[in-house]
Amino acid sequence: MSASLAFVFPGQGSQSLAMLAEHGAQQNALLDTFAEASSALGYDLWALVQQGPEEQLNQTDKTQPAILTASIALWRLWLAEGGARPAFVAGHSLGEYSALVAAGSLPFADAVKLVELRGQLMQQAVPAGQGGMAAILGLEDADVLAACAEAAQGEVVSAVNFNAPGQVVIAGGAAAVARAIDACKARGAKRAMSLPVSVPSHCDLMRPAAERFAASVEAIAWQSPQIPLVQNVSAAVVADLDSLKRNLLAQLYSPVRWVESMVCLAEQGVTDLLECGPGKVLSGLNKRCVKGINTHNLDTPDAFAAARATLA
Repeated sequence: MSASLAFVFPGQGSQSLAMLAEHGAQQNALLDTFAEASSALGYDLWALVQQGPEEQLNQTDKTQPAILTASIALWRLWLAEGGARPAFVAGHSLGEYSALVAAGSLPFADAVKLVELRGQLMQQAVPAGQGGMAAILGLEDADVLAACAEAAQGEVVSAVNFNAPGQVVIAGGAAAVARAIDACKARGAKRAMSLPVSVPSHCDLMRPAAERFAASVEAIAWQSPQIPLVQNVSAAVVADLDSLKRNLLAQLYSPVRWVESMVCLAEQGVTDLLECGPGKVLSGLNKRCVKGINTHNLDTPDAFAAARATLA
């Protein structure tokens, strides 16, 4: 184990058609993990990820299992090739489920079905077109919060992802989000733009999804994490299983405190953050969350090899 290393697992938005194609061409073990997920889901997940259609991959109940499976495939590959075990794990939104699998808390096959259901319940909670999300760039957190409060007018709109200093995502009802975009621009945001998502994640509109999700979370045979895990809701290492499950449900309608989570890891002595999943969205954010932190990713065989060489 490396005391200064943490693994971070990406969430929705990191998916892309043909992701991990280079890895898949070289590593049968990676395809084995996708086969395991396909068996749990009842359709060929690797075929969907490689061939699409892209609209289907971007449906939240397909995106969530796809990203989780890609992340765990890379995690298993890292360990199989003798990569160092991290001292901590964390995941961005959906990525928290990948982190829980890596930490030995949540069985992989259960996780795949759980996040598929999570996606379905999120979509059912707010019919397509009724909710929205937007990225606000270049504004202080307090100004984003004030803009949302001003724009709400009795509807739901709130800051839901504190991704990096000056990068906050808001979510809520479509009309309220549109008003909040204008309010953020009026306060001097460099950019305020709608995101192409089908579900307004992490806001109060997701409470019904959390209520319906609770029984399925409770039905899993959870284990205590074997690697300390920093959760989104608390931005702190979780102490016990009851808190962990409570936080997972609350995560559906609560903000992702990513900046604070990365600061928490730095305070624990972490100097290297390895993004374990498709893409490198988190690597870009993490550099801005904590100064002087080293970021690595496993997105391609070359990146994987470079991380192995650096972190050996």
